[in-house]
Amino acid sequence: MIETATEQIRIRETTAEDLPRLLKFYSQLGMDDGQVLSLARAESIFLRISNYPDYRIYLAEIDNEPVGTFALLIMDNLGHMGTPSAIIEDVVVSNNCRGQGIGQKMMTFATDLATEKGCYKFFFSSNINRIDAHRFYKNLGFEKHGYSFYLNL
Repeated sequence: MIETATEQIRIRETTAEDLPRLLKFYSQLGMDDGQVLSLARAESIFLRISNYPDYRIYLAEIDNEPVGTFALLIMDNLGHMGTPSAIIEDVVVSNNCRGQGIGQKMMTFATDLATEKGCYKFFFSSNINRIDAHRFYKNLGFEKHGYSFYLNL
């Protein structure tokens, strides 16, 4: 449990029962024109994710109401002397809850998990057009590092 000055934020691993709520968050990301997976497809993918050794999706709640989510993968490495790295994806705070410190609490929670797992780095990719998000991450101490490349398949 993480506490703010006025409210308690609970961050927990999601279950399959949370999928309808997660899909609503993903429609807010501004990707895929607001479209999301069908519940059946999401359930299938969620089952695969839950079988990864250290890949989890988390839900942030206030008074049992979802206010944010993120996915965290702790990735094993053969390089870097076998030290794992952490990748965060799909970070979303509910539109009506932004600016209240929820994203900061989620990122702190994820950073602490990565540290506990002994990760040597914690990273993510962000769309070049998400200026507000970049400011948010910079304010949390994240730095630009290298280049992000992708191939549209």
